[in-house]
Amino acid sequence: MSIGFKVGPPQNTASVIVTSQTEHRIKSGQLWIYRSDVTEVDADAGDIVQLIGVRGDTLGYGLFSDRSSIAVRLLTRDRHPPDATWWKEKLISALRYRETLEIDANAFRLVHGEGDLLPSLVVDRYGDVLVLQALSQGIERHTELIREILVQLVRPTAILAKNDPQVRTLEGLPRSVNLLYGKLPSKIIVSAGAVQMAVDLLEGEKTGLYLDQRENYIAAAQYAQGRALDCFSYSGGFALHLANRCHQVLAVDISKDAVAAISQNASLNKLTNIQPQEANVFDLLRNLERTQARFDMVILDPPAFAKNRASLSKALAGYKEINLRALKLLSPGGILMTCSCSHYVNEAVFNELVIASADDARVQVVLVEKRIQSRDHPVLVSVPETSYLKCLVLRRLH
Repeated sequence: MSIGFKVGPPQNTASVIVTSQTEHRIKSGQLWIYRSDVTEVDADAGDIVQLIGVRGDTLGYGLFSDRSSIAVRLLTRDRHPPDATWWKEKLISALRYRETLEIDANAFRLVHGEGDLLPSLVVDRYGDVLVLQALSQGIERHTELIREILVQLVRPTAILAKNDPQVRTLEGLPRSVNLLYGKLPSKIIVSAGAVQMAVDLLEGEKTGLYLDQRENYIAAAQYAQGRALDCFSYSGGFALHLANRCHQVLAVDISKDAVAAISQNASLNKLTNIQPQEANVFDLLRNLERTQARFDMVILDPPAFAKNRASLSKALAGYKEINLRALKLLSPGGILMTCSCSHYVNEAVFNELVIASADDARVQVVLVEKRIQSRDHPVLVSVPETSYLKCLVLRRLH
């Protein structure tokens, strides 16, 4: 695609010229350059482009997309384009950071996109297997190089490209799952502390598990007691961690496959006090309230209700309903851990929603703790969108 004419860069160098306001944002740490920020383009889909200011200065280099509303994802503010050595150094930096965390698990995130200054690249580790997601045209173009570097640095037995997220359609990219390297084992069991979980990398949600909740599983167990309710349980991550502290855990999901995974994981950990149940959580909460059921802990970890701005109003109503009913089900002194991973529901909105839920439920609650995603999913403060997981721990007083 070509708009206008080239200014500044040498011939055959893909380039993008941005507005003066955008130039300031880039210098202040922003990584995303939107289509409205661009005045002239000479680049093709997936190119590494030279970013040029209004005076012809080189602002850095980034990944260009001819389809996404994010026209360029900034890689570097250097005056030279990234080469193979640059990519290797960035991946080494991401791996070294994970080493500092001393993670007591063999399933965690190795590369978290913008949080590791590698925008739109995700790499998760499941034992000796890596799962990669290329979420932009530019990362798609560099997948082979990234694969080679990961093989050299990590020496995995297999690398799976799980490129099936909906966001790839916004980049004009196909949704697919294919093996990039090695041989995928027929069965993968990972551990987090004393908890073991079976993983279906090919059919499972995300890259296999919700790794961003790993540290919140551990935190939840610290508050667990008595009878617990784990809503939207998926493969039972919260339920498995609560079970050693509770006499009963009701783990609910609408998916038949998820309920089967909960049962499998309970058996894997020799836990007999987890009760998997296939049900619509909204219907179940209403039924439990009707029968005056009580729990000492309730976990709400729903999928993203707000997929876009148009669905925000309906999503907020959904969050409000499940939080209101969960608070009514809590025994006095009970703990509610409530989460939202919806990008369009920010922290302030989520906090207000929970306050309104408590008011409508006619209960008093205190905020015990605020949490976000696990530390292997780092937040880049100059890109607030990278802080997407909201998690509140509340205690009901009466």
